[in-house]
Parts: sequence; structure tokens; C-alpha cells
Amino acid sequence: MTVFRGHVLQSRITDTDNGFIMSKLTHIDKHGKARMVDVTAKEITTREAVAKGSVFMQSATLKALLANEIKKGDVLGVARIAGIMAAKKTCNIIPLCHPLNITSVDIFFEPQIKKRCIDITASVKVSSQTGVEMEALTAVFAAALTIYDMCKAIDKEMTISHIRLVKKTGGKSGTYVRTEAG
Repeated sequence: MTVFRGHVLQSRITDTDNGFIMSKLTHIDKHGKARMVDVTAKEITTREAVAKGSVFMQSATLKALLANEIKKGDVLGVARIAGIMAAKKTCNIIPLCHPLNITSVDIFFEPQIKKRCIDITASVKVSSQTGVEMEALTAVFAAALTIYDMCKAIDKEMTISHIRLVKKTGGKSGTYVRTEAG
């Protein structure tokens, strides 16, 4: 292993408990260096990813948000646009993501009064050689950050949480659906 300024330049790391070799990760080459995956030979298929997350807040904040009484304006409308814009710009945020010609982004908000949160769902579609999981996750996170930004004047204790991929379809690996309890 070679280390330069805190970065591992060459390595082959093995997790003996799982028999997992990091060289099998698609974004790491045989020398342990990060790389962008070559998708040239992959088949173009329709792919969709759905991600979810939540923004927890004080009851008064949720009430003001739902009554459209936040001074910065229409929180959920702005958060929806932020999520859509973020999905389209994911390759500019996540270094090894491919630029994609996304065909659809939908952002949904579901207030949970008892839990004192807004649940966010992002659905992203594309016909491409690679999936849109990162785009869906980025959309949820950007929408959540926008909710935080627009409400922080009255509630600095908001918590962004539970951001996760819940479904993906298309591509060589097929369909994935997350099993969630409760």
C-alpha cells in the first residue's frame, strides 16, 4: 500500500469475514483508485429509482409550513423545484456519476402530523445505460435541505433523516425493492 498526503494510492483491501474484495466495486480499479465506470457496452433500458427521506420539526413549524405562513414563501413548492433541479445536476455534485438525460422527476410531500415531519419521495426515470439511484437520493436530500433552509428562522432543531433508496427498476441487476418495517 502506498499513501500520499493521507490518500491510499494502491491497495487491495479484503474483508475476511465476508470474503469481499474491494476490487469488485465498480468505481475502484485494480489499483484501488477511483474511476468512472465505462457503460459504453451496456444496454439502454428504461430505469426508475425511488428514494425517500424525512424532515422532522417542531409542531409549530409544521403547522406554519402547512398553513403557508413561512416568511420565505411556499416551502414545499420551492423544495419540489430544488429536488428536480438537484436530480438534473447530480453528476455535478457526485464526482463519479454519469451525466444523464433524465426523462422524469416527481417529488411528493406527505405531512406526518403525529411524527411532526414531512416525508419526501422522489421518483426519477431515464432511458439509459446506467441507473438513476443517485439522482433520486440527491433529489430527496436537496428538497429536505430546502425545507430546512426556508424554516430555519423559526426552528433550528429540524432533523433531516432516513434518506434511502426504496426501489429501483431496469438494468442488468433488475428490480430492487427495499423491505421496510412499519
